[in-house]
Amino acid sequence: MKVVLKDLVKDFKSADTVAVNRINLEIDQGELAVLLGPSGCGKTTTLRMIAGLEQPDSGRIYIAERDITDLAPKDRRVAMVFQNFSMYPTMNVYDNIAFPLHAIKMDRKEIDRTVREVARLVNIDQLLERGLRQVSGGEAQRVALARAMVRRPEVFLMDEPLSNLDAKLRVQLRTEIKRLHQDTGATFIFVTHDQEEAMTLGDKIIVMNRGDIQQVGTPHEVFFTPRNAFVANFVGTPSMNMLPGSLRIEESGRIFVGLPDFELELPRRFAAGLRGMSSHHVIWGIRPEAIRLVSAPGGNCVPGLVELVEALGSRDLMFVRVHGQLFGVIVDALDSVPAGEACLLHFDGAHMHLFDAESELSLLLDEKTKGA
Repeated sequence: MKVVLKDLVKDFKSADTVAVNRINLEIDQGELAVLLGPSGCGKTTTLRMIAGLEQPDSGRIYIAERDITDLAPKDRRVAMVFQNFSMYPTMNVYDNIAFPLHAIKMDRKEIDRTVREVARLVNIDQLLERGLRQVSGGEAQRVALARAMVRRPEVFLMDEPLSNLDAKLRVQLRTEIKRLHQDTGATFIFVTHDQEEAMTLGDKIIVMNRGDIQQVGTPHEVFFTPRNAFVANFVGTPSMNMLPGSLRIEESGRIFVGLPDFELELPRRFAAGLRGMSSHHVIWGIRPEAIRLVSAPGGNCVPGLVELVEALGSRDLMFVRVHGQLFGVIVDALDSVPAGEACLLHFDGAHMHLFDAESELSLLLDEKTKGA
């Protein structure tokens, strides 16, 4: 079901913190939306308000055009899976899943049918008779998912459900959650601080910081066309290379950005965004994946010295010192240059980013997008 948040505010006055600052958001029916941001950005508080576990100070919450702002959690038709999932240790897997259905006095035959159907969906039907001490952490998290699913909620809310699992299990359960979303066609809202998790799972990513929504878009949009410097720096591992710069525009129309101790030419696509700027001070950025090693000098090529190389499997992350500035550069492992050796870097203008130094908004966005 479609979820709409209108002017939602949560102010923890005791902590002198505005956790959620008048946000507006629409999540379409059947979407898997990810709330992404650093600790304390307001993403979990937003999720808890949708679930009814926190009451907003102002604003409204709608599910399928029904105002649920003042409804009790049990009346909202939502199900929440927590980071620290809680189970009834004296019950086996079957009874843990069935417990919410007994609470609403569902017919026993219908309970059995529902439990077994949902258990098959999350691939734990062979574990139903086991005690909780006989299942792994990943299996226990599947039990928590199944217990949420049996309630037939309109919206699934997931608060960092994979963060306590090891890396291999997280990857496996990400796949299970994605498959579960496709099989059920339900609306999922997933909270995480893990960018890889967000990019892998989300149809839509909502990047938050300090209680505000910074950008809403597809994984491709938030990675390749970040709305502001915060999104550019936060989304992506390793982070975007970013430096303060100043613009120089020649009479011919050529545009250059002066960085500490060297200058690069910018493509003409930046010209429209630079009109009307009160200052020529900018933040320049380029992702590590967009810097190339070249063998011959040319435009936007700068010599550097490799200080450190981190192996990432098929790729290497090189840290290269260029005129006193350290750049992260991701290259194919077969093309990597050893630490201590010189190299030549090419900064491709097609993949450069510019942000206004004062507002930190992207200079590649149109006015409509800037106001979003």
